[in-house]
Amino acid sequence: MNLYAIKAIYIFEMSRFFRTLWQSIVSPVVSTSLYFVVFGAAIGSRIDQVEGVSYGAFIVPGLIMLSVMTQATTNASFGIYFPKFIGTIYEHLSAPVSFLEITLGYVGAAATKALFIGSVILLTAYLFVDIRIQHPLAMVAFLILTCTSFALLGFIIGIWAGNFEQLQLIPLLVITPLVFLGGSFYSISMLPPVWQTITLFNPVVYLISGFRWAFFGTADVPVGLSLLAIAGFTAICLATIAWIFKTGWRLRD
Repeated sequence: MNLYAIKAIYIFEMSRFFRTLWQSIVSPVVSTSLYFVVFGAAIGSRIDQVEGVSYGAFIVPGLIMLSVMTQATTNASFGIYFPKFIGTIYEHLSAPVSFLEITLGYVGAAATKALFIGSVILLTAYLFVDIRIQHPLAMVAFLILTCTSFALLGFIIGIWAGNFEQLQLIPLLVITPLVFLGGSFYSISMLPPVWQTITLFNPVVYLISGFRWAFFGTADVPVGLSLLAIAGFTAICLATIAWIFKTGWRLRD
């Protein structure tokens, strides 16, 4: 394992994040505050509790997941697309580093950025609602796994994308709708039986449900299924990346 190569890629990617650190903090704080004003105040005044939890606190895991999934995907996709765009990707391909080491550098940096944003949103939530995390270790584990898995997805998107517009295509048109429809701001038990069954085909449901269980001890689906879903998604992404580097798809074109 070439740790020096991993460290070099990781530090290079993180330096770009630190150059816009203030902007990276202000954006999630403002957006989270707006969500609490709109959903917590307007809708929360009409919904007292959901599964024994105040509505303002209930939406916190969903807000964190929404930002974490989007940030991890966007950062990883841009991180690998930019070397393709300027042509320096060939330096990576010709260097004595494996696909795993390249992936660890880019995905590790993107996951770190998303984890930082998720932590900022969690701290911001404490300003609006009283939150008590029942399973803090499980919460951290779910957060890290989600950041990593969606950073892997973003890495694949960055290799697939042919222009900057395509980088935003899947995060905006696929991930964000799936998060909103995956029980971020409601429990799927509140839906009619038919829609509950349909919602279970949304993979994001299992991620949000497991993350919410870590907070409040309640979940829409068994926690074991949530862990299995994250593990399966991560394995598929890793297998896809291995195939991409083996075949050179979208890398050597």
